[in-house]
Amino acid sequence: MNYRIEHDSMGEIRVPEEKYWGAQTQRSFENFKIGVEKMPTEIIRAFALLKKSAAIANHRLGKLDERRLTVISQVCDEILSGELDQHFPLVVWQTGSGTQSNMNVNEVIANRGNEIAGEKLLHPNDHANMSQSSNDTFPTAMHIAAVLAIEDQLLPAIRLLENTFQNLMDRHEGIIKTGRTHLQDATPITFSQEISGWKSMLEKSQTMLQAALPGLQELALGGTAVGTGLNAPKGFDTEVAKALSQLIGKEFKTAPNKFHSLTSKDELVFAHGALKGLAADMMKIANDIRWLASGPRCGLGEIFIPENEPGSSIMPGKVNPTQCEAVTMVAVQVMANDVAVGMAASQGNFQLNVFMPVCIYNFLQSVRLLSDVLVSFNDRCVCGIRANKEKMEENLHRSLMLVTCLNPYIGYENAARTAKKAYQENISLKEACVSLGFLSGEEFDKVFRPEKMV
Repeated sequence: MNYRIEHDSMGEIRVPEEKYWGAQTQRSFENFKIGVEKMPTEIIRAFALLKKSAAIANHRLGKLDERRLTVISQVCDEILSGELDQHFPLVVWQTGSGTQSNMNVNEVIANRGNEIAGEKLLHPNDHANMSQSSNDTFPTAMHIAAVLAIEDQLLPAIRLLENTFQNLMDRHEGIIKTGRTHLQDATPITFSQEISGWKSMLEKSQTMLQAALPGLQELALGGTAVGTGLNAPKGFDTEVAKALSQLIGKEFKTAPNKFHSLTSKDELVFAHGALKGLAADMMKIANDIRWLASGPRCGLGEIFIPENEPGSSIMPGKVNPTQCEAVTMVAVQVMANDVAVGMAASQGNFQLNVFMPVCIYNFLQSVRLLSDVLVSFNDRCVCGIRANKEKMEENLHRSLMLVTCLNPYIGYENAARTAKKAYQENISLKEACVSLGFLSGEEFDKVFRPEKMV
């Protein structure tokens, strides 16, 4: 491998000849051989949007000339397209401020930009990082990445599954089945009512995520090192928020208090709480579906789900609810990530939080996993759900909790005696009720109407 010599304030260092990064990136690459978790691509893309917007703002304020703006913008567009992905090698487990990833982007912009210009036109600190500090760019990139991930990936995935549940409700209208509480038989519901509960969970999750977006749309950029805005021109913060909003077509605004935005990560904690809520609901939905599909002969067997792949290496013909299992594993990971996000956010010492890379790594993993698993679950499981009407009807009429409809006519205690007698003697509720003398056969048939109980 061929190398070139790069330098920074600490001196010279060898960098692979074909890489656009510079000295500070190389030092981080060599000093943090920890794990395999790379800085998320979403953060690199967010930095590209940030740097382009900052260049536009600096140009509008008379600090950056037209040619440098053009070259910086071109490199940022290349980063956004994925052309330069190989030039961002740093791991999550680095400085807690994300300084080295900020400098990684600055160095790539400068070196690639100089290659485009054919001269030393750009300096990573003086031009790519103009009016900025790692302390305000990294939290800004976190917020940009979070907003884009939620709005462009997660919310559409939620709506997709929500629409599928609505279609399931429409297709299964009027089917009555037994309800269950405490894993025990309960009074009847319709299958559509059961599905409506799942659909409503997704609607609530959307509402919670939408409520979290305004906080994430506030940007720390303009606070520079400690929140005072040192070395940033007046109006830079509002100009960069305006430029970013125009660039990507989403509303962003400057944070009203930069001292808060540099050190607090409460907006991410709040938003991840909504992600955890969605994960908890998805755990419940997936568990419901796999329980209802259990069997095929020795379980509940009230619904059919798609058979996607063999389920056992030893038991021929076995098929498992694998999409449900993927959902529940993702839910566990998101709940665990919530602990990491909350713990990281609690470490805002004085003017800066220094757990930002691990905070956003876990946040974005949660969004990514939920987005992917919702689409997979929708396409490979929920779309193919069919009611086993015969089994639902059988279970409904075997349920002892239908006795509840007799309460107004024979009283709670007599109804309980009826249910217990039917269970102990393995007879029907009607036989038990009539033999106990509480109602005649005709009276029982008149009031015992499961379809009226939903």
